[in-house]
Amino acid sequence: MRTRFRLTALFLLLSLLTCSASAQERFSQLVGPVSVGAVQTGDPIKVPFITWGGDVATFYANGGLKTAPNSLFAKQGLNVQLTKGDDFIGQVKDYMSGKTPFLRGTYRMLGQASEVLGSNPNTKPVIILQLSWSAGDHLVSRKGLNTLNDLKREGKKVRIACQQGGPHVGLLYDSLAAAQISRNDVEIVWVTDLSGPKGPAELFRRDRSIDACCVITPDMLGLCGDGVGTGAEGTVEGAHVLNSTAQMSRSIADVYAVRSDWFKANRPQVEKFVAAYLAGTEATIKMRDNFESSGRMNNDYRQLLTMTQKILGADVLPTLEVDAHGLLLDCGFVGLPGQIAFFEDQGNVSGFEPTMKKSLDMAVDWGYAAARSGFDPPQLDYAALAKMANVAYVKPSTSGGRIDAETLDFSPEAELDDRTIVSFTISFDPNQSSFSSDRYGAEFNRAIQSASTFGNTVVVIRGHSDPTKTLQQLISAGIEKGIIKRTGARGSYKYFLNGRPMDTNATDEMVKLITAGKFEGTKHKPRDTMQSALNLSLARATAVKESLVKYAKSQKLNLDASQMQPVGAGILEPVVPKPKNLNEAKENMRVEFRIVRVPAEAIQDSDFDF
Repeated sequence: MRTRFRLTALFLLLSLLTCSASAQERFSQLVGPVSVGAVQTGDPIKVPFITWGGDVATFYANGGLKTAPNSLFAKQGLNVQLTKGDDFIGQVKDYMSGKTPFLRGTYRMLGQASEVLGSNPNTKPVIILQLSWSAGDHLVSRKGLNTLNDLKREGKKVRIACQQGGPHVGLLYDSLAAAQISRNDVEIVWVTDLSGPKGPAELFRRDRSIDACCVITPDMLGLCGDGVGTGAEGTVEGAHVLNSTAQMSRSIADVYAVRSDWFKANRPQVEKFVAAYLAGTEATIKMRDNFESSGRMNNDYRQLLTMTQKILGADVLPTLEVDAHGLLLDCGFVGLPGQIAFFEDQGNVSGFEPTMKKSLDMAVDWGYAAARSGFDPPQLDYAALAKMANVAYVKPSTSGGRIDAETLDFSPEAELDDRTIVSFTISFDPNQSSFSSDRYGAEFNRAIQSASTFGNTVVVIRGHSDPTKTLQQLISAGIEKGIIKRTGARGSYKYFLNGRPMDTNATDEMVKLITAGKFEGTKHKPRDTMQSALNLSLARATAVKESLVKYAKSQKLNLDASQMQPVGAGILEPVVPKPKNLNEAKENMRVEFRIVRVPAEAIQDSDFDF
């Protein structure tokens, strides 16, 4: 398996203890006193970078740490000095004091720092560029936690290790939100570092009370191996990936931001920077994808990976073909279409405004900030930027069609449990065939948000029916044929099939008997009744999809309909196998939304991440 990873020691919170089960410090306390100074003038402009694939396009555009002659930045008349920015607290201090007008981090990291950054109008961030979406961060758990829903349990809280203030705070926030689990429903064990001896993976390995941890790919592989950890070769027995940005592909957004005062005074330089970066992105993607498809590394790509290895360190990237290339494979570059989608598409539920809201929600709800202080978009002319960058002006597609559903099996018998990340249900009344947004608007919004955040998944809309009528038909047919005997009084009947006790709560066994034709040849038709229940469940799932698509359109929200796959499960998975009354039967009348992992080959390229 390729080592694809995001090695980002973005927060070196050296003032904290190794870990604390409950400590949650305000970001202002982590930074300490800071004085706002004017931005230093003169060349070069200091621009921070972090250890992430999106920054490789910056290395390419600059030709190294210093702007090289004939580089993309040089051609735009820029003079840039790239500086290491993995210490985000140090970045914030330099930004506030005026040593640099730039910030480099994830949107959620800026959210955590928002109270500090917005304390002065001059330092309010203008987010000028989205680099990428992450596909290399993971929530790993022990055996017994199978979906995100399992993170909430009765009696004893699930304990989750996560780096204090780092990029995985956003991953954890989105994971809990997807299952509608609050911060207080779990116990977050904050650790100092992203990785290493003081990181979450090592705490998970040595402390069995830690149920889950947020980790980068190398640590995930160390815990889980190629799938589920066996306990051999340093893995942890039963450890597996519960959630990942490989599927939750719209969670961690990497961005560049600049100070408001500098943006107003230097807008042309910002435009040149963005244009050169976009050109660097396009060149980097082309080289990466050519090597990935052909297996042959040309000289230009080798030089880029060698430069990246030199900048980030051979200890971080030991090899070019696996580690440096893998760093780029974990990076979902968004390019020019992604800028338009992120900053301008009002229907994009993972765009600038919705992501800012989630970032500020997290900052306040989780104690990083006491008040909300937002950011500004750059309002750039992307058609003009495309000309500056000499790249094609391509608007993002909103027509969908990213999921090749024909290659996937979501039939009623398909085993989805191992592929389900999170699920939720809506209930309906007997004979109900329509699903209005007035009644189900909250559930529809949740489904649309889930489809966007989990961009590389399928949302299976799985309809279910009550088995009561089928079970009644089965018993009547069996008694008529003489293969079922009934004893006892009404309300406490016992049944025997061919002389052996029969468990009428075992729906799977009942379905197998009906399918095998055990009850054919009587006036009672359990097979027909079961088929009708299956047809009805599919019809209801299809009606929910149609209502969901209609609702998204009415709200002017983007929804990729190919992600929505209606399936009828019939009576296969009742909540109450043998209902005693209508209320219990109604528990079986439901439509379940399952966020399901799909193979990478089933996902088509998109204008959001090439």
